Amino acid sequence: GSGRCIRTFAGHSGALLSAAFSPNGGLVLTAATDGTARLWRTHAGTCLHVLAVGQLASAAFSPDGARVLTASTDGTAKLWSPDSGECL
Repeated sequence: GSGRCIRTFAGHSGALLSAAFSPNGGLVLTAATDGTARLWRTHAGTCLHVLAVGQLASAAFSPDGARVLTASTDGTAKLWSPDSGECL
């Protein structure tokens, strides 16, 4: 490989806590200290949804990619639809 960056996902106003690919590789999930998790289109680099969480600690895809789970330092976990960006 060339070792050069092929895509940048920019938009968070805080430091990133984590980043992960969806199981099929079509989406990227980022979580940051700005209290949001963001879903991005992998190939286009565009933000699909901003999930407003609050004191975010982590975010992850379900094994099948059908859901996103966020965990907060206030002791709550929230389940989200990656298609609609809505909390379920």
